Amino acid sequence: MNTQFNFRLVVRVIGALLLVESIILLLVSLVPIFYNEGDAFYFIVSAIISFIIGIILFGLGHHHADKIGKREGSIIVTFTWIFFSLIGLLPYWLSNSIPSFTNAFFETISGFTTTGASILNNIEELSHGMLFWRSLTHWIGGIGIIVISLAIMPVFSTSGTQLFAAETSGPTKDKIHPKIHGTAKRLVLIYVILTFLETILLRFGGMGWFDAICHSFATIATGGFSTKQSSIAYWDSAYIQYIIILFMILSGINFSLYYFGFKKRFDKILKNEELRYFLLVLISFTLIITFSLFTFSTDTTWQVIEQAFRDALFTVSSLMTTTGFGTADYVLWAPFTWIILLIVMLTGASAGSTSGGIKMIRIVITIKACFYEFKRILHPQAIVPVRYNNLLVSESILNKVLGFLFLYLIVALAGSLILAATGMNFEESIGGMVSCLGGVGPGLGSVGPYGNYAAISDSSKWILSVAMLAGRLELFTFFLIFTPTFWKK
Repeated sequence: MNTQFNFRLVVRVIGALLLVESIILLLVSLVPIFYNEGDAFYFIVSAIISFIIGIILFGLGHHHADKIGKREGSIIVTFTWIFFSLIGLLPYWLSNSIPSFTNAFFETISGFTTTGASILNNIEELSHGMLFWRSLTHWIGGIGIIVISLAIMPVFSTSGTQLFAAETSGPTKDKIHPKIHGTAKRLVLIYVILTFLETILLRFGGMGWFDAICHSFATIATGGFSTKQSSIAYWDSAYIQYIIILFMILSGINFSLYYFGFKKRFDKILKNEELRYFLLVLISFTLIITFSLFTFSTDTTWQVIEQAFRDALFTVSSLMTTTGFGTADYVLWAPFTWIILLIVMLTGASAGSTSGGIKMIRIVITIKACFYEFKRILHPQAIVPVRYNNLLVSESILNKVLGFLFLYLIVALAGSLILAATGMNFEESIGGMVSCLGGVGPGLGSVGPYGNYAAISDSSKWILSVAMLAGRLELFTFFLIFTPTFWKK
């Protein structure tokens, strides 16, 4: 028996969010005005279009029921990303900055999903307005359109649980406040503080205010869009690279831990297994790659060793947190390092952070489940429960984790095969799919850190766009809406 689908509420919430996007676009139009550039018109037109569609949808949702169920939450979150991307591409497309509609959509959804995969070969030719909008799509998408809206729009505070659950990542949802509205506000505040701190530190290191703001947007969102074609390598500054490394790692940590730190509940941080394993994996793979880079060099000076360590740390941090910034072309490194980098792309950082990928919490729980299964085989009568952070992992959460991991690998494999069928070679297909599904950005081969996705076919770009959206929504939220049972009671 089908339940009543709350159509009016869905369109009203999406309409309200498009009104928010229209305001953002209008504010961005001030950037080209400030720099005496002619792009303000395109942002204003885009804002008007977003406003008109938003008003229509908001009006259609008049006299809606209050309750947001799982179906409504999934539909709202999924279609908000799509609508935001369709409206967000307009400044690029109307201004001819990105003439192709497919390319404009790819660039925009890559921004909002914080993937950082780009089709641009002329980044530095874009106006300040377009560059700022490009980076801002990261920042908006990083914390989540819905989470931001829950924080600043009290109209959703009484019925936002399903939106929050559909938007945030990981098998568990950390509520740092009894009300969803309060949790969202605190997450946004932490997000803003990290962005502000990085901007100041980058400016102190010699980066201009505009570049510092744009790169802070991209770092804290773990997005990776740069204002320069050569990414962070453009500055050739160890200070800037280490600052960005620091904030990439900070952005890969569960944001709820910062709140616990502010409340002096340091036991919550020290006992967090996901954080420990995240840092352990990051450091271990950094040292392995550093050693591989060092052994291939005949120069053993301190400068060479430090450069190898910095390149390895930056690359592992960038790919594991799914930021995607680059300082070195890892495609030129020893092939075995590509396997390591593919692993960290798949793994991702922490749940509750802005990073993509499978998330470390799922990897830890899965490894523990496998290990304890061996113990059960050896000791059939023993009761060996899976524990995480000294708490029992329920059967339902364990099933969700294993189901997600299986689905993620199946989607990555199937997507790679589909991309290969569209004409991409084997290396690029795997690297591109793993990268876009995990929200990483750069892949392997021609889509590596010093390449981009411009040369691949339009069909490949649409497939990867879907992968970006599915990965950003943690797969289940996206794929559930295509199942018949999702629409039944």
